[in-house]
Amino acid sequence: MNTKTLVANGILAALYIAVSMLVQPIAFSAVQFRIAEMFNHLIIFDKKYIYGIVLGVFLTNLLFSPMKAYDLIFGVGHSIICLLITILICKFIKNIWGRMIANTIVFTFMMWIIALELKLAVGLPFMFTWATTAIGEFIVLLVGMPLIYLLNKRVNFYRLITGKTKASQTF
Repeated sequence: MNTKTLVANGILAALYIAVSMLVQPIAFSAVQFRIAEMFNHLIIFDKKYIYGIVLGVFLTNLLFSPMKAYDLIFGVGHSIICLLITILICKFIKNIWGRMIANTIVFTFMMWIIALELKLAVGLPFMFTWATTAIGEFIVLLVGMPLIYLLNKRVNFYRLITGKTKASQTF
């Protein structure tokens, strides 16, 4: 991992933690609006963002979660699985909006993992919890789409992490 990638992922992890800390009361329950989840869209620009996202999720769950052990397994696992699925899907989708939509669908659908966690940890009903966590995830990622798109226009997330132009991007 080069210095640029390491620094970008460190900043991403720190941002994920800071944003999660600000919304902590609504980030760890059956109805979740973890605003930092919008950073999951960075994976569509380069797969190297997986490190910063996963580190951010891990440290956020370690520092703030009322169910540390469960969140470190299920929450981090959910992120890793979804990010890997999105990386695979992005090999076939070239359009930024298409990638963000696919990413949103993957993360929303896969919230069953978090619903299972909440069922096992605190006995919440699985289907209801899957619906409520999925709705929260969907809203955050949907609102995050134009924000990340506009930030990319200003920052260029691919170049930020690689130093290369878009023409050499590979997935």
